[in-house]
Amino acid sequence: MAAWGERLAGVRGVLLDISGVLYDGGEGGGAAIAGSVEAVARLKRSRLKVRFCTNESQKSRADLVGLLQWLGFDVSEGEVTAPAPAACLILKQRGLRPHLLVHDGVRSEFDQIDTSNPNCVVIADAGEGFSYQNMNKAFQVLMELENPVLFSLGKGRYYKETSGLMLDVGPYMKALEYACGIKAEVVGKPSPEFFKSALQEMGVEAHEAIMIGDDIVGDVGGAQRCGMRALQVRTGKFRPSDEHHPEVKADGYVDNLAEAVGLLLQHADK
Repeated sequence: MAAWGERLAGVRGVLLDISGVLYDGGEGGGAAIAGSVEAVARLKRSRLKVRFCTNESQKSRADLVGLLQWLGFDVSEGEVTAPAPAACLILKQRGLRPHLLVHDGVRSEFDQIDTSNPNCVVIADAGEGFSYQNMNKAFQVLMELENPVLFSLGKGRYYKETSGLMLDVGPYMKALEYACGIKAEVVGKPSPEFFKSALQEMGVEAHEAIMIGDDIVGDVGGAQRCGMRALQVRTGKFRPSDEHHPEVKADGYVDNLAEAVGLLLQHADK
């Protein structure tokens, strides 16, 4: 690999994943990852632009930001790109009325959306809501439509909480795709549109931005396909095999966000 100075030269904006990079969720709200609170504060004091880019779909954006602030992070709602608000915009633009298979914690994001007589399905990380009955209802809605439309808020396979690894929305999305013979539209990482909207909000071009995440496919691969650079942290869902992934190679691997920020402040924007 090239020297860090070469790999990080010209970076003006940083996109940060949240779960597995800033904190691990779990009982009582979870726990901040060592050094991450100060790392975000250091980034904010620098000349670099910062935005948070998450696939969190069990909490509303307001609740997520409230939790992060409680954990000590300097973050505001306007700095977070999340899939539920993005999905609401798409539903309104296309005149779609969703059947919602989502967690109760994120349902408030859809309060202004008409859900009567649904003509599409929105699936998110519903947690315990992924019962046979609820999955079958979503399947039935899709099968009754002439042109079935399925939106998935992200397509992650799993994520890490303080108690261990947890299944994410991706496996359930794949089940509905298989059963209905359709392809879901992903709202969230690794969707190029999702990354582009975050870059637009931050006001930097893709080649001037770097993504820092724990997901080799969703964070690293998705960002690189949009023309960004990407670092993978060895926290959260990181597995040692990620460093030998057959399709995705990060621009660098770091032990945690604190190390990534130290390197960025040393070499970026040069």
